[in-house]
Amino acid sequence: MRDLPPARFLDPATPPSVLTLTLLAGISALSMNVFLPSLPSMAAWYGVPYATMQLSVALYLALSAGLQVLIGPVSDRYGRRKVVLGSLILFLIATVATLVAPTAETFLIARMAQAVIASGMVLSRAIVRDMVSDERAASMIGYVTMGMSIVPMIGPVIGGVLDEAFGWQASFALLLVAGAAVTWLCWRDLGETSTPSDLGFTAQFAQYPGLLASQRFWGYTLAAALSSGCFFAYLGGAPFVGDQVFGLSSSRIGVLFALTALGYAAGNYLAGRYSMRVGMNRMVLVGTVITTLTCAAIMLLSLAEMTGPVTFFGLTLIIGIGNGICLPNANAGILSVRPELAGTASGLGGAINIGGGAALAALAGALLHPGASELPLAVLMFATSAGSVLAILWIMARARRIGLTA
Repeated sequence: MRDLPPARFLDPATPPSVLTLTLLAGISALSMNVFLPSLPSMAAWYGVPYATMQLSVALYLALSAGLQVLIGPVSDRYGRRKVVLGSLILFLIATVATLVAPTAETFLIARMAQAVIASGMVLSRAIVRDMVSDERAASMIGYVTMGMSIVPMIGPVIGGVLDEAFGWQASFALLLVAGAAVTWLCWRDLGETSTPSDLGFTAQFAQYPGLLASQRFWGYTLAAALSSGCFFAYLGGAPFVGDQVFGLSSSRIGVLFALTALGYAAGNYLAGRYSMRVGMNRMVLVGTVITTLTCAAIMLLSLAEMTGPVTFFGLTLIIGIGNGICLPNANAGILSVRPELAGTASGLGGAINIGGGAALAALAGALLHPGASELPLAVLMFATSAGSVLAILWIMARARRIGLTA
């Protein structure tokens, strides 16, 4: 963290406001989920199987993971502002391409190009770390992501309504308009917060082994990746479950998707309110346990054939609370390993997180076939979340062993 002038709204010579960081991260989240209720109708439009269109989630996440490895070092080298603005412009071009794509294959290519907006999620966290110290980072990230979660909370609802009223293209038109607005806001308000590094890319990538050799980095990264992994599996499989298992309309699926984001917002509020008081590690543990117990409940209900749309989707609200408590603290832990490489650490941690999410989303799509129930998805969600509990317990045991506060 370096000395920065006080933030003044719409002054590009000062650090950005919380509103700008929230919307920057929000457009990244909106791009991930606004069109999910439209997946069945998109498959029908292009005349391809659902599993093909579901790749628009898995491939997007996979490329997003790869880009995050590059985004962090590039922003450490050239500064946050240039990378954010460049990524937003490329995102707008890719969004136009999704609207005019004539085939499923060209749509998927354009959809993968949209993954450049991953910079919004990565760099909003790195900018927070530029602006505040370790002890405040988890709290501020919690408040930023609490506001950010409002965007994906309403996104699937709007996407489902737009799909039924105007067709699936309307969701991507919304992304185009929202992306243009966030681009203008960042141009006017997002001042540079980092000191560009003198290290070349080779030297910066040489820092990766130091991060990858850190038990703390892996512990926090795995806690975040596995806790959110159940959510990514849910993203890949829930549209199928809503449409094929429960027979719900696009708009109804969109409304039920909002429950997870509502829970995430509540969890983010709790993270912002209590992280400094309770402690980063304990908050991660609380969040992962909440998520895992809820996934276990969904799995057991599914085994007993007692699930319905209300119980299946309703319990994901509690999963959202657990993720909302865990992730701001786990991300703050990732950034605290090497504060001078906040962008690199955020990008590498995010790449592992999103890369794992891409694999889980694809696996969820592969497990769900015509005639399948929601049980394979429920088992996958429980298994990944249980791993997150083990990851944070490992970090806490190590902290006690070397005499640190757990």
